[in-house]
This record gives sequence, structure tokens and C-alpha cells, in this order.
Amino acid sequence: MTDHWLVPDAVFDGHILRRGMALRVVDGVVTDLQPRSDLPANAQTRVVMGTVTPGFVDLQVNGGGGVLFNHDPTPEGIAAIVAAHRACGTVAMMPTVITDAPEVLARAGQAAIAARDLPGFSGLHIEGPHIDLTRRGTHQADFIRPMDDTTLDLVTDLRRHGIAVMITLSPAAATPAQIGALAATGAIVSLGHSDATAAQTQVGFDAGARAVTHLFNAMSQMQGRAPGVVGAAINSDAHLGVICDGVHVDDMMLALAIRARPLSDRMFLVSDAMPTVGGPDHFQLYGQDIRLRDGRLINAQGNLAGAHVTQAQGVARLIGRVGITPQDALRMAITTPANLIGADHLARIVGRQISDTVVLDAAYALSAIGNHAA
Repeated sequence: MTDHWLVPDAVFDGHILRRGMALRVVDGVVTDLQPRSDLPANAQTRVVMGTVTPGFVDLQVNGGGGVLFNHDPTPEGIAAIVAAHRACGTVAMMPTVITDAPEVLARAGQAAIAARDLPGFSGLHIEGPHIDLTRRGTHQADFIRPMDDTTLDLVTDLRRHGIAVMITLSPAAATPAQIGALAATGAIVSLGHSDATAAQTQVGFDAGARAVTHLFNAMSQMQGRAPGVVGAAINSDAHLGVICDGVHVDDMMLALAIRARPLSDRMFLVSDAMPTVGGPDHFQLYGQDIRLRDGRLINAQGNLAGAHVTQAQGVARLIGRVGITPQDALRMAITTPANLIGADHLARIVGRQISDTVVLDAAYALSAIGNHAA
């Protein structure tokens, strides 16, 4: 049996960023968190430079390690994406299947069921195809369609197997009854890729939607006399996902939205990552070549096509550029998304494998992953 104490500069316990604490690690598992002053005189200690925290949770991951989930909707595809993001500090994630042919969505559902026991796999995010054509972004128009029983049946089956599901749709592409039926399964209905008015957005919330996908992107914007999806979302008590890469949303707008929320802990960080994270600098999407240029993933027309960013990088930017406190930024990348999908254990450090923790340096950039912390 191995038994020692890690003594870092700070510990994020999943809720509070605490200093002067030590972590007891027994056979690779964090078993206790105590003030350094309470350690026994004979305790074996190991100093860690930086902040030890649970690994990050990401509810929107399109790909990684050169794999796009839409192109490889298999358990092996999920495993490759999970591995690529674990190497970047994300220990729990939802692979995301975007708008595509019905058979691709079906295969993604089958893959999720087959991979349900894979460490790091935390459920399936279905982004589209029930979205608005005018706010489709890079989603292929030919596959966009109104909400149907096929999708409801798939979500119901996933939930029957105990798999967390997030489904992004436009309130204009699904009836309130359909949104309610999805929500009744326990799936998280997230509004996005939508040109809805604020009133239509509120109808979606009232019907059971409780999240919004990548706030500000692919949705009707906020204006003085037309709040749109953005205004309705910020003013709601829904959980709002945000991309923090300095490309998709201006840092000043993120700061404004976070401060404006009526309830705390309702903003969560997502990467919206593509295969270039941990992979080559280009990939194919709907037969188009997507390339990484100056930190931006763009198609042949120069339009954004997903993100090249990790949760760790998003956290560092939230703190260093957006001005969010380290504790709040960590809650956005760990606690809030974990709680949203009903995986509260992901927001606790005690009881976790040390391999599911990361170390952040003085600037809150990723310094070490997993066993490197031990």
C-alpha cells in the first residue's frame, strides 16, 4: 500500500479554491483533504507547485486526436477522442454528433451505448439536426429537418441505458410537446442554432429546455427592442454553455454575460473542439477541407467551423483575459457541467483517482495531468 500527502499551493475541492491544504493519496486514490497544520508529524509529503484540481468536464466535443465523431461514430472513435482530450486535462466529456444523415445519428447512439462504461465518456451530445436553416453555421443544410419520433425514440433508448443526453435544437424546429417529451426522459434539452425570438425562446424554456448551446454563436442576437435568443438566455435561469477562445466570442461580451446572469453557477465552459485538438491541423467536414489558420478553424469560404481549444486553455483565458476569479472559472469548467448532467462525483476531488486530477501553474495554465500530480 502506498500512502502519502500532496502539499500543493492550492486545492480546488470541486466547489472552493482552498489554500493551506493537503491531499492524502492512498493507492492512487484521494482519500482525504486536511489543513497542512493538521498533518501528523510522520506524514510522508510531496510538495506540488501549483493548484491541484479535478480534471475538466466538457459537454461539447466534436472530435480530437484527428477523429471527427460524425466520421467515426463508433466506440473506437469515442475512445480516441476521449484519449486526446484526457491528454489535455479533460477527464470527462460528451462526444458530440452534429447535423447529419439519420443513419449517422443512429450509429452515434449505438456507439454511446456500447461505450457507456468507458472511463471519460459521460454521455452523448446531439447537436442538430432539428435546427434553423438560417442559423445552421457549418451544419449541412441538406440534413436539417424538423423534430421527429426517430430522434425521440433514440433519446429514450439512450436514457433507458442510463446514458446522459444533451440535445441541441431550435424551439422553431420542435413543438412544445416534443420538447416536453424529450425533457421527460431526463435528457437536457439545449436551445441553439436558432433564429427564434425571445418569446419563442421562452416557450422552449417553459416546455422543458434548460440549457443553451454556445451562447452568442449561431443564434439571434440581443438588440434593444429584440432580445433574441441571446437576451432571453442571459435573462433566464437556464445553464448556458460558452466557448472561451477569443475567436467565437469577444472576451468583453463573455464578461458581460457572466455578470448579468440572475443566478450563479449557470454558466459552463465548453470547447466545441474539433479533430485538430491533439491531431493534424486540418480535417474533412461534409466533404470540405477545414484548416487551422491563426488559431481559427475555417472552411473554404472563411467561415468558422468549430473550435481549436481545450478546456484547460479556456479556463486560463477566463481568468487571465475575461477577468473571472479562478474559483468561478474552475466551477464553470468542472462543477457546473458535472452537476448539469447529474454526475456530481466529477465535481469532487476526495474519492477520485489521482489520475483524474490536474495541476495548474501560477497563471492557471495546465502544468501536469494525472499521475504527474502524485
